[in-house]
Amino acid sequence: MTELLAVITITLLAVISPGPDFAMVTRNSLLLSRRAGVLTALGIGLGVLVHVAYTLLGLGLLIQQSLWLFNVIKLAGAAYLVYLGLKMLRSQPVGDAPEAAAAPLSDRAALRTGFLTNALNPKTTVFMVSLFLQVVQPQTPLAVQLGYGAFISLAHIAWFSLVALCFSAGAVRGRLLAARHWIDRAFGGLLVGFGVLLALSRGSR
Repeated sequence: MTELLAVITITLLAVISPGPDFAMVTRNSLLLSRRAGVLTALGIGLGVLVHVAYTLLGLGLLIQQSLWLFNVIKLAGAAYLVYLGLKMLRSQPVGDAPEAAAAPLSDRAALRTGFLTNALNPKTTVFMVSLFLQVVQPQTPLAVQLGYGAFISLAHIAWFSLVALCFSAGAVRGRLLAARHWIDRAFGGLLVGFGVLLALSRGSR
């Protein structure tokens, strides 16, 4: 029971902390649609399962011990965030019509964006490996560990779906869509900032 409570508490604190996942879901919900935001949240949850899988297979320990491998993951994640951010920074005004639509995003693209944003995030790597090495006991049955992984994934989906619902609400979107290109640029700047900080961070894990 103590282990379960620790997993739940640490997961919830990690999920609600601001980061690239939050920025991406907020941006897609606010500027595109509720559907795009929720699918991005679903993609994030699926990305979490990647971290769960390699951690349970024992590869998480390898990543933690291998500086070069960790740095490869870190730089890949940083490059992806900078790439997304630069695309948003190039956003241009779409005219004076407040209801002019932003560039559409297919369901698959929204899902893929959320998935890659999380799967390439080394912060999630550190969180998952640390959680399973320091909190979850070695004698914990595999079925229970799989349950922990499912809970962590579902917690991400639930939280970021809630974020998507809030930021896609009509009252919020109606006031902000007129300045959508500035909002897009602001989120682009955030993602570039996350990527640069990630790339420049030292190899501490």
